[in-house]
Amino acid sequence: MSRLFKRTKILATIGPAVFDKDKIEELIMAGVNGCRMNFSHGSYEERDQHIKWIREAAAKKGRSVAILQDLQGPKIRLGELKDNHFDVKKGDELILDFSIQEHDGTNVLPVQYNLAERMKVGEPLFMFDGKIRSKVTEIVSKTAIKVEVENDGYLMSKKGLNLPDTDFGGDVITEKDMADIEFGASRDFDYVAMSFVQSADDIDKLRQILLAHGSTAQVIAKIETKKAIESDEKMRAIVKATDGIMVARGDMAVEAGNEVVPIVQRKLIALCRQYGKMVIVATQMMGSMVDNPEPSRAEVSDVANAVIQGADAVMLSDETANGKYPIEAVKEMKKVILYTQNHTRIMPIKSEITGEYEDYDAVADAAARLAEKIEADVILCETSSGATAAAIAAQRPNVPIITVTSNARVAGQLALTYANSAFVRPFSETYGIDLAQELAESDYLKKREDRDYILAVIVSGQPNTVGGTDTIQIRKV
Repeated sequence: MSRLFKRTKILATIGPAVFDKDKIEELIMAGVNGCRMNFSHGSYEERDQHIKWIREAAAKKGRSVAILQDLQGPKIRLGELKDNHFDVKKGDELILDFSIQEHDGTNVLPVQYNLAERMKVGEPLFMFDGKIRSKVTEIVSKTAIKVEVENDGYLMSKKGLNLPDTDFGGDVITEKDMADIEFGASRDFDYVAMSFVQSADDIDKLRQILLAHGSTAQVIAKIETKKAIESDEKMRAIVKATDGIMVARGDMAVEAGNEVVPIVQRKLIALCRQYGKMVIVATQMMGSMVDNPEPSRAEVSDVANAVIQGADAVMLSDETANGKYPIEAVKEMKKVILYTQNHTRIMPIKSEITGEYEDYDAVADAAARLAEKIEADVILCETSSGATAAAIAAQRPNVPIITVTSNARVAGQLALTYANSAFVRPFSETYGIDLAQELAESDYLKKREDRDYILAVIVSGQPNTVGGTDTIQIRKV
């Protein structure tokens, strides 16, 4: 069982390439544990259709599949350029003006964000995903800035801008985000991912907005700004404030430099493991599969390294949203995960695991150690809040964690947690062992060749009591 059960999860982005009920079902059957909806694109009507198809496919498979809402945030873009093209040379001066709608072919370009309110003279501004670099030389008016171009190239309509040294002053939730949050709260998303996080205060602000809308979605902080990673202390504060981290390597590479990304990824994964928070590694993990049926060797190594470092999940972006081979990308990623976990151990972290609750951590540590010592086939966790299952996952055991809960919301929020497979069953005094028996009979749990039973470590506690986990049993099923 443990050799066939992938412990690192797969998060797939939903887009035009899989805008089809059968394609969504194929994704999930191929190994997808969570679906990301990028709110930079698409309509609410399309989102509702996706949600319906995802939940139908998850029900057909008989387990939870998480749905993640990815907010656009202050994604700053150029406006429409004349003929969708504008050549620039080193030394050129451009004016970026929020007040104009149409480009007349001159060096005054429309922009979809008022940069004059945020930027200062001397700050860098990168255009077209970092292809064109410039520096602010003047604040021209209340709506316009002047920049000097530092390299030759060209610009295109609506290409993104990066402001690595600019402080947004907590203004990272836009009017569009507010409308999207309200929509998401009524659709019961499991996670809400916040773009361009700069500090722990940004997380607290989003959490209060979600609560005001009656949403219990978990918050995922996307780490992609230079401000967020300027010190280990700042990264630690963000990790402690959030429910999970997405290592968003695309914008991070533009803002901080490509060479920074691998080290920041490793630090963030270690911090998340230390504090028992979920961590997702994202961006171009199998980028060549947008156009090709197989990944490159470098991409295979990238996914394998994320597994070895102990990521909860790895993410596919354009590969499944717009690529020619979305299903194949999931299958290839699953192959890499399984081979890696079955042939090497997760990299240890130097710090002691210190989650939010010491009792959970103590029980989780004991259960993981016991499972390894007796060579258990599975850890079976009974939970009402999901906290015990997450604490066990933080120990990164080498066996599957089968979680049973009576709360469908909890099951959804565990779908991307390391090694967890969550099942919703009506509560009873024996629902843990009953589920183990059910899964053994259905052949979901497979016996080892040298045993005629499944050896399970069962973690349980006081019924329907948050914080009541206090019992570990060894059972043969």
